[in-house]
Amino acid sequence: MSPIREGARQVMAWLHGWTGLLLGHVLFLMCFAGTLSVFKPEIGRWMRPEAVATAAPVDAIAAATDWLSKNTVDSTGWYLTAPDGRMNTVEAGYDSGGVYLYRALDPVSGAPVARETMGGEFFYRLHFELQLPYPWGRLLASLAALMMLVALITGIIAHRRIFRDFFTFRPAKGQRSWLDGHNALGVMSLPFHLMITFTGLVTLASLNMPWPITANYGEDLAAMYQAFTPGAVNRPLAEKKAPLAPIAPMLREAGRRFGGTAIGRVYVVNPGDTAAVVTVFRSDAGQIAYTPGEISFDGATGRVLSDWTETRPALKTYNTVYGLHMARFAPGLLRWLYFLGGAMLTLTIATGLVLWVVKRRERAPLSIGNRLLERLNAGAIAGALLGSVAYLWANRLLPLDLPARADAEVSIALWSAGIAVLAGLALRPTIAWPTLLGLVALGCAGAALLGLGISGFAQWAMDLVLLAAAAALMLIVIRQVRALRAPVAPRRARTRATA
Repeated sequence: MSPIREGARQVMAWLHGWTGLLLGHVLFLMCFAGTLSVFKPEIGRWMRPEAVATAAPVDAIAAATDWLSKNTVDSTGWYLTAPDGRMNTVEAGYDSGGVYLYRALDPVSGAPVARETMGGEFFYRLHFELQLPYPWGRLLASLAALMMLVALITGIIAHRRIFRDFFTFRPAKGQRSWLDGHNALGVMSLPFHLMITFTGLVTLASLNMPWPITANYGEDLAAMYQAFTPGAVNRPLAEKKAPLAPIAPMLREAGRRFGGTAIGRVYVVNPGDTAAVVTVFRSDAGQIAYTPGEISFDGATGRVLSDWTETRPALKTYNTVYGLHMARFAPGLLRWLYFLGGAMLTLTIATGLVLWVVKRRERAPLSIGNRLLERLNAGAIAGALLGSVAYLWANRLLPLDLPARADAEVSIALWSAGIAVLAGLALRPTIAWPTLLGLVALGCAGAALLGLGISGFAQWAMDLVLLAAAAALMLIVIRQVRALRAPVAPRRARTRATA
């Protein structure tokens, strides 16, 4: 191989390592939460075991709007997602008395379900907002995704035996084992990794590259949104009270105009005013492209104001890219493949972070920075898992009538993850890893048993996944404990390992 090519590979390997390291723990959290978000409706359903009623989408939305019209004060808008085969409640975002709320509404009564929780929405928001205020969380997630894309591309260039290493794994070989695992996880679903990273960047394009919007529209964001969705109807508040017209006929008319396709989301802007607008969106489950069309109605009279379907090639391309990332179109098997690909990307990041430390330990004693990173790896990686398990436990154990119950669940998740990070920093890694992963394994098993105790076998699929995760983690813990008790072998001379 020519010196120039070998030198280029070394530069790419250096860039691959550093781009993966700098925001590696943020990337791990993003990918872990995004992987769980593939089953956001199913997680939400598990976390609301009392909500067992079902209703047709039209009837459920009608019940929800009826309840909202009677129980909200000075609301500016209701943003509803209709139930489907995966979710039986109506997801509702609305404001009342100046406070914005997110609730799951019963599809029959329209009232909030007994167990207030964000459900799977927590993982979905954590994936791209990182529980930080707008826009800082999204900006950090966008920067991390950009680094992830650079790491993937440089990893491909630096990898000399990308197809051979697909089939190579040598256990109990120290650095070589970690490198084999990292390579195999990265290569086996490389097309998915590239797709999900690139499409994730595109979804945040307005934050990544705001200059075209500024150049064309300046500070007039309303004009920009109108250009992107010319079928949207925006009317100022008339400040004249008027009841909302029966919404069921509007929804049926929208379904007819959609060609029989199920309705997805329903927005009611200025409810209770003569300028109210009801906008109905086609369900995203029937096509890859996200929100291909919408129909708007006069909220006070029920007449059609706008019937619009996106046909512009650039916007259809964007909608398709966005839909590929969200995967709402994916049927059962493809959804599990998305989950598997996300899990492999998450493990690729985790093994890369561990490999950084293992590689340097075999060369020489670790520096202070790398010793800190070694401990941070244990705390951050296990902490994300432990926080998620604590979130499920909080959902089952907190009193149903606790004020701000959903916020309390999230707080418990974040505090548990933070305590795990501190424990990882305080304990030796050989102690921290089995201790924290053992707690996660016990937590998964306990959450599954709590789930079975409350809802029986109604949500058995998630309980089974939790039990499988507990078993897999416990096997890892047992192996770590055995390695800790084994006599230390004399250090062998280091053999060079190449990526």
